[in-house]
Amino acid sequence: MGLDSGERPLYEIKANLFKGLAHPYRIRVLEILAGVEEAPVSDLIIETGLEASHLSQHLSVLRRYGLVVSERRANVVYYRLAFPQVADLLRVARLLLGELLQDSQRHQASALTLPAIASRR
Repeated sequence: MGLDSGERPLYEIKANLFKGLAHPYRIRVLEILAGVEEAPVSDLIIETGLEASHLSQHLSVLRRYGLVVSERRANVVYYRLAFPQVADLLRVARLLLGELLQDSQRHQASALTLPAIASRR
């Protein structure tokens, strides 16, 4: 299920990358890690507000899709982005989201200026 799947078409591998991103908490974890060199799980629990078991599931998905790496030191597990390009991807996604929201707001504003539709009752 990971990204290194020999004969699979590139678009399928790319779709799997986006599956790894397809949850708000996973995006939040990646955004947290984009702002630091690394973070212990305890910090991620505090920052996300997730229970340890739920965070662990999301971190497992992020590892499976090659977006984060972990390292255990003594009793503490630290996470970091697997590639700096993940932070770039998040920045571009945020810019795109801003554009989409502005466009949506423009459409909503223009809808408010449309003439009223009379009721035929």
